[in-house]
Amino acid sequence: MRKLRALDITLVGMFVALMAVGANITTIAPFLQVGGVPITLQTFFAILAGLILGSRLGAIAMIVYTLVGMVGVPVFAGFFGGLGIILRPTFGFIISYIFVAFIIGKIVEKKKSLPAFIIAALIGMAVNYLFGTNWMYYAYKLWAAAPEGFTYKMAWLWMVPPLPKDIILSVFAGIMAHRLEKTVLSKGQFKNLKRAS
Repeated sequence: MRKLRALDITLVGMFVALMAVGANITTIAPFLQVGGVPITLQTFFAILAGLILGSRLGAIAMIVYTLVGMVGVPVFAGFFGGLGIILRPTFGFIISYIFVAFIIGKIVEKKKSLPAFIIAALIGMAVNYLFGTNWMYYAYKLWAAAPEGFTYKMAWLWMVPPLPKDIILSVFAGIMAHRLEKTVLSKGQFKNLKRAS
């Protein structure tokens, strides 16, 4: 049990680190930003967390990531950290990662087929878009400085550029996680980890 707990902590920490790296890919390619939305790899890693860690640990990893950023560690996009993130219109996307990992984990815990992994990944991506975009819209309307002529349609138009990337990466995440499930994750401590999730 000690080893399992250590493995839990290690995997959670790994995904927190991956989320931080995925959030800041725009520092390498600063043009990857449309409107107020940076095009990042966070959705990809949040999906992988649910697929690989399961619902419980996947959600824990995303909660830890969120809390680490909120206490000031610069793990959010643009190396931002602190409670100020709550007031940013994109905070809804960060909150959505918790639900993404949990929902995806629940789906693949019940069915281990390749189609189930891919469908779960795409459902997770849809949850991310629905929650995050609606949060962003109401944030701009209620407390953030909305761009001139900002509308609900405009909020969704901002999500069009990253959509093809997220669809492709979601399918890729499903395929990759399913392959891992059939090899590494179905053996030894990882098998116990999946049961515990």
